[in-house]
Amino acid sequence: MNQAEPPRRQVIGISINPLSLSQHVNLILGWATQNESRAVYVANVHMLMEARWNPDFRQVLHAADLVTPDGMPLVWMLRLLGIYDQERVAGMDLLRELCVGSQSRSIGVLFLGSSAQILAKMRQRLDIEYPSLNIVGMDPLPFRPLTPSEDRDLINKINQSKAGLLLLSLGCPKQEKWIAAHRGRVNATMIGLGGVFPVYAGLQAYAPQWARDSGLEWAYRLCQEPGRLWRRYATTIPPFLWLAAQQLANRSSKH
Repeated sequence: MNQAEPPRRQVIGISINPLSLSQHVNLILGWATQNESRAVYVANVHMLMEARWNPDFRQVLHAADLVTPDGMPLVWMLRLLGIYDQERVAGMDLLRELCVGSQSRSIGVLFLGSSAQILAKMRQRLDIEYPSLNIVGMDPLPFRPLTPSEDRDLINKINQSKAGLLLLSLGCPKQEKWIAAHRGRVNATMIGLGGVFPVYAGLQAYAPQWARDSGLEWAYRLCQEPGRLWRRYATTIPPFLWLAAQQLANRSSKH
Protein backbone atom coordinates (compact mmCIF):
# COMPACT_ATOMS: atom_id res chain seq x y z
CA MET A 1 0.00 0.00 0.00
CA ASN A 2 1.22 3.46 -0.81
CA GLN A 3 1.42 5.09 2.61
CA ALA A 4 0.91 8.57 1.16
CA GLU A 5 -2.37 7.60 -0.48
CA PRO A 6 -4.42 4.99 1.36
CA PRO A 7 -7.36 3.59 -0.66
CA ARG A 8 -10.74 5.34 -0.56
CA ARG A 9 -14.29 4.29 -1.26
CA GLN A 10 -17.36 6.48 -1.53
CA VAL A 11 -20.23 5.93 0.91
CA ILE A 12 -23.20 8.19 0.03
CA GLY A 13 -20.74 10.48 -1.71
CA ILE A 14 -18.24 10.77 1.15
CA SER A 15 -14.77 9.18 1.03
CA ILE A 16 -13.99 6.49 3.61
CA ASN A 17 -10.71 4.58 3.94
CA PRO A 18 -11.49 0.83 3.72
CA LEU A 19 -8.61 -0.36 5.90
CA SER A 20 -8.41 -2.68 8.89
CA LEU A 21 -7.93 -1.36 12.43
CA SER A 22 -4.26 -2.39 12.40
CA GLN A 23 -3.66 -0.68 9.04
CA HIS A 24 -5.19 2.55 10.31
CA VAL A 25 -3.15 2.36 13.51
CA ASN A 26 0.12 1.67 11.67
CA LEU A 27 -0.42 4.62 9.34
CA ILE A 28 -1.25 6.96 12.24
CA LEU A 29 1.71 5.83 14.33
CA GLY A 30 4.04 6.23 11.35
CA TRP A 31 2.90 9.82 10.89
CA ALA A 32 3.02 10.54 14.63
CA THR A 33 6.59 9.25 14.90
CA GLN A 34 7.61 11.93 12.39
CA ASN A 35 5.42 14.63 13.98
CA GLU A 36 3.52 14.96 10.71
CA SER A 37 0.56 17.34 10.72
CA ARG A 38 -2.25 15.00 9.70
CA ALA A 39 -6.05 14.94 9.97
CA VAL A 40 -7.83 11.73 11.01
CA TYR A 41 -11.62 11.56 11.42
CA VAL A 42 -13.67 8.74 12.93
CA ALA A 43 -16.86 8.61 10.86
CA ASN A 44 -20.36 7.46 11.65
CA VAL A 45 -23.79 8.10 10.11
CA HIS A 46 -24.10 11.47 11.87
CA MET A 47 -20.80 12.72 10.43
CA LEU A 48 -21.63 11.61 6.89
CA MET A 49 -25.04 13.27 6.99
CA GLU A 50 -23.50 16.49 8.34
CA ALA A 51 -21.17 16.38 5.35
CA ARG A 52 -24.06 15.80 2.94
CA TRP A 53 -25.93 18.82 4.29
CA ASN A 54 -22.93 21.14 4.64
CA PRO A 55 -20.64 21.58 1.60
CA ASP A 56 -17.92 23.23 3.70
CA PHE A 57 -17.84 20.28 6.08
CA ARG A 58 -17.86 17.88 3.13
CA GLN A 59 -14.65 19.54 1.95
CA VAL A 60 -13.16 19.06 5.42
CA LEU A 61 -13.78 15.30 5.18
CA HIS A 62 -12.58 15.05 1.58
CA ALA A 63 -9.30 16.76 2.54
CA ALA A 64 -8.66 14.33 5.43
CA ASP A 65 -5.66 12.02 5.53
CA LEU A 66 -7.81 9.21 6.97
CA VAL A 67 -11.53 8.72 7.57
CA THR A 68 -12.20 5.52 9.51
CA PRO A 69 -15.48 3.55 9.31
CA ASP A 70 -16.68 3.71 12.90
CA GLY A 71 -20.45 3.19 12.63
CA MET A 72 -21.55 -0.33 11.69
CA PRO A 73 -23.80 1.01 8.87
CA LEU A 74 -20.63 2.33 7.19
CA VAL A 75 -18.95 -1.05 7.65
CA TRP A 76 -21.95 -2.85 6.13
CA MET A 77 -21.98 -0.45 3.19
CA LEU A 78 -18.29 -1.05 2.49
CA ARG A 79 -18.89 -4.82 2.61
CA LEU A 80 -21.82 -4.47 0.20
CA LEU A 81 -19.55 -2.40 -2.07
CA GLY A 82 -17.04 -5.25 -2.30
CA ILE A 83 -14.77 -4.77 0.75
CA TYR A 84 -15.99 -8.08 2.14
CA ASP A 85 -13.59 -8.26 5.10
CA GLN A 86 -14.06 -4.67 6.26
CA GLU A 87 -14.02 -4.35 10.05
CA ARG A 88 -15.18 -1.57 12.29
CA VAL A 89 -12.54 1.02 13.17
CA ALA A 90 -14.10 2.64 16.23
CA GLY A 91 -12.81 5.52 18.32
CA MET A 92 -12.42 3.47 21.51
CA ASP A 93 -10.43 0.78 19.69
CA LEU A 94 -8.24 3.45 18.11
CA LEU A 95 -7.59 5.04 21.50
CA ARG A 96 -6.48 1.76 23.02
CA GLU A 97 -4.34 0.59 20.09
CA LEU A 98 -2.71 4.01 19.71
CA CYS A 99 -1.85 4.08 23.41
CA VAL A 100 -0.22 0.66 23.09
CA GLY A 101 1.70 1.71 19.98
CA SER A 102 2.70 5.10 21.38
CA GLN A 103 4.11 3.40 24.48
CA SER A 104 6.32 1.11 22.44
CA ARG A 105 7.46 3.88 20.06
CA SER A 106 7.90 6.58 22.74
CA ILE A 107 5.44 8.92 21.00
CA GLY A 108 4.26 11.89 23.04
CA VAL A 109 0.46 12.00 23.32
CA LEU A 110 -1.59 15.11 24.08
CA PHE A 111 -5.27 14.99 25.06
CA LEU A 112 -7.21 18.14 24.21
CA GLY A 113 -10.81 19.19 24.81
CA SER A 114 -13.59 17.75 26.98
CA SER A 115 -13.56 18.86 30.65
CA ALA A 116 -10.99 18.94 33.44
CA GLN A 117 -13.03 16.35 35.39
CA ILE A 118 -13.14 13.91 32.48
CA LEU A 119 -9.45 14.39 31.68
CA ALA A 120 -8.50 13.76 35.33
CA LYS A 121 -10.45 10.48 35.39
CA MET A 122 -8.93 9.48 32.05
CA ARG A 123 -5.46 10.17 33.45
CA GLN A 124 -6.09 7.83 36.40
CA ARG A 125 -7.10 4.98 34.08
CA LEU A 126 -4.37 5.66 31.53
CA ASP A 127 -1.68 5.58 34.23
CA ILE A 128 -2.90 2.11 35.25
CA GLU A 129 -3.43 0.60 31.79
CA TYR A 130 -0.52 2.28 29.96
CA PRO A 131 2.05 3.11 32.66
CA SER A 132 4.79 3.90 30.13
CA LEU A 133 2.62 6.19 27.96
CA ASN A 134 4.28 9.58 27.47
CA ILE A 135 1.36 11.95 28.17
CA VAL A 136 2.71 15.41 27.35
CA GLY A 137 -0.50 17.29 28.11
CA MET A 138 -4.17 17.01 29.06
CA ASP A 139 -5.94 20.30 28.49
CA PRO A 140 -9.65 21.18 28.35
CA LEU A 141 -10.83 23.88 25.97
CA PRO A 142 -13.47 26.55 26.62
CA PHE A 143 -16.83 26.19 24.88
CA ARG A 144 -16.36 29.62 23.28
CA PRO A 145 -14.04 30.10 20.30
CA LEU A 146 -10.47 30.96 21.24
CA THR A 147 -9.22 34.44 20.48
CA PRO A 148 -6.45 34.63 17.85
CA SER A 149 -3.82 35.18 20.55
CA GLU A 150 -5.16 32.28 22.64
CA ASP A 151 -5.07 30.07 19.58
CA ARG A 152 -1.47 31.03 18.82
CA ASP A 153 -0.51 30.31 22.42
CA LEU A 154 -2.20 26.91 22.25
CA ILE A 155 -0.44 26.00 18.99
CA ASN A 156 2.91 27.00 20.49
CA LYS A 157 2.19 24.95 23.61
CA ILE A 158 1.30 21.87 21.56
CA ASN A 159 4.35 22.17 19.33
CA GLN A 160 6.70 22.80 22.25
CA SER A 161 5.35 19.65 23.95
CA LYS A 162 6.73 17.61 21.00
CA ALA A 163 3.47 15.63 20.92
CA GLY A 164 3.35 13.32 17.93
CA LEU A 165 -0.28 12.45 18.54
CA LEU A 166 -3.08 14.85 19.47
CA LEU A 167 -6.39 13.27 20.56
CA LEU A 168 -9.23 15.81 20.46
CA SER A 169 -12.71 15.75 21.99
CA LEU A 170 -14.97 18.62 20.95
CA GLY A 171 -17.84 16.74 19.31
CA CYS A 172 -18.74 16.49 15.62
CA PRO A 173 -18.38 18.58 13.49
CA LYS A 174 -16.58 21.06 15.75
CA GLN A 175 -13.53 18.85 16.34
CA GLU A 176 -13.09 18.01 12.65
CA LYS A 177 -13.27 21.70 11.73
CA TRP A 178 -10.72 22.50 14.45
CA ILE A 179 -8.36 19.85 13.10
CA ALA A 180 -8.77 21.09 9.51
CA ALA A 181 -8.04 24.67 10.62
CA HIS A 182 -4.87 23.59 12.45
CA ARG A 183 -3.41 21.16 9.92
CA GLY A 184 -0.06 22.53 8.85
CA ARG A 185 0.21 24.59 12.05
CA VAL A 186 0.17 21.85 14.70
CA ASN A 187 3.11 19.44 14.33
CA ALA A 188 1.16 16.36 15.33
CA THR A 189 -1.22 13.81 13.87
CA MET A 190 -4.67 14.92 15.06
CA ILE A 191 -7.64 12.62 15.65
CA GLY A 192 -11.19 13.60 16.61
CA LEU A 193 -12.47 11.15 19.22
CA GLY A 194 -15.71 12.86 20.24
CA GLY A 195 -17.57 10.83 22.84
CA VAL A 196 -14.71 8.43 23.59
CA PHE A 197 -13.26 10.59 26.39
CA PRO A 198 -16.26 10.45 28.81
CA VAL A 199 -16.74 6.74 28.11
CA TYR A 200 -13.07 5.93 28.80
CA ALA A 201 -13.26 8.12 31.92
CA GLY A 202 -16.14 5.94 33.15
CA LEU A 203 -18.69 8.76 33.19
CA GLN A 204 -20.76 7.21 30.38
CA ALA A 205 -21.45 3.52 29.87
CA TYR A 206 -19.76 1.74 26.97
CA ALA A 207 -22.20 -0.21 24.83
CA PRO A 208 -21.88 -4.00 25.28
CA GLN A 209 -20.18 -6.01 22.57
CA TRP A 210 -23.44 -7.42 21.17
CA ALA A 211 -24.79 -3.90 20.63
CA ARG A 212 -21.60 -2.74 18.94
CA ASP A 213 -21.41 -5.78 16.65
CA SER A 214 -25.09 -5.74 15.69
CA GLY A 215 -25.19 -2.07 14.77
CA LEU A 216 -27.49 -1.29 17.71
CA GLU A 217 -25.04 0.89 19.64
CA TRP A 218 -27.13 3.90 18.64
CA ALA A 219 -30.15 2.39 20.44
CA TYR A 220 -28.07 1.70 23.54
CA ARG A 221 -26.76 5.27 23.53
CA LEU A 222 -30.25 6.62 22.93
CA CYS A 223 -31.39 4.93 26.14
CA GLN A 224 -28.46 6.56 27.96
CA GLU A 225 -29.05 10.09 26.61
CA PRO A 226 -32.53 10.32 25.05
CA GLY A 227 -32.85 14.08 25.45
CA ARG A 228 -29.64 14.80 23.58
CA LEU A 229 -29.68 12.09 20.94
CA TRP A 230 -33.25 11.40 19.80
CA ARG A 231 -33.38 14.32 17.40
CA ARG A 232 -29.96 13.52 15.93
CA TYR A 233 -30.91 9.93 15.22
CA ALA A 234 -34.37 10.81 13.91
CA THR A 235 -32.91 13.28 11.42
CA THR A 236 -29.83 11.31 10.29
CA ILE A 237 -30.69 7.59 10.18
CA PRO A 238 -33.68 7.66 7.76
CA PRO A 239 -31.99 9.86 5.12
CA PHE A 240 -28.78 7.81 5.40
CA LEU A 241 -30.71 4.59 4.75
CA TRP A 242 -32.41 6.20 1.73
CA LEU A 243 -29.12 7.46 0.25
CA ALA A 244 -27.40 4.13 0.92
CA ALA A 245 -30.21 2.24 -0.82
CA GLN A 246 -29.96 4.60 -3.81
CA GLN A 247 -26.20 4.06 -4.04
CA LEU A 248 -26.56 0.28 -3.92
CA ALA A 249 -29.38 0.33 -6.48
CA ASN A 250 -27.32 2.47 -8.84
CA ARG A 251 -24.38 0.13 -8.45
CA SER A 252 -26.54 -2.92 -9.21
CA SER A 253 -27.97 -1.28 -12.32
CA LYS A 254 -24.46 -0.78 -13.70
CA HIS A 255 -23.53 -4.45 -13.32
